[in-house]
Amino acid sequence: MNEAILIQKCIQLGAYKAACANVSDITFDPNLRKACEANYCGNYGKNLTCPPAVGTPEELIARAKSYSRILVFQTVTPLEDSFDFEGMNEAKAKHCELSSEIDKLIDVPHLQLAAGGCTVCERCAGFDGEPCRYPDRAVASLEAYCINVSKLAALCGMKYINGVDTVTFFTGYLY
Repeated sequence: MNEAILIQKCIQLGAYKAACANVSDITFDPNLRKACEANYCGNYGKNLTCPPAVGTPEELIARAKSYSRILVFQTVTPLEDSFDFEGMNEAKAKHCELSSEIDKLIDVPHLQLAAGGCTVCERCAGFDGEPCRYPDRAVASLEAYCINVSKLAALCGMKYINGVDTVTFFTGYLY
């Protein structure tokens, strides 16, 4: 897989920036799980790709470290103001669509980790105590895998925060 071409295609499809890095250079922080346990997003214990169902920090870090490289891309979207939740939701939906398109470009076995919990289904089967409907398409978050996204951004030459009245999302593909 030619990484330079892959990065170029990410940009052509709409990514703000894209880069590749060694997985061994990623900062993993098991303490990120505490944010999940605080259930700020409401998916803890309900979304099958979120903790605790997705696995322990140790299991997920080991799974991530079984890959050697990561492709990271980001989208940056302007907002009307810092309370533009509709704009944030629209930006996340577009980011997820772009993630799906880029996923199709990667022709080697890989693991996609995106912004926030899985959005494949409108309502996760986990909310109803059922197994995942689409395990081959389900996507966990970078944070669930204990990846410090602000440090990942810096590793890849990207800004984690891109200015006032913007929202930035990241996706990574471990391969």
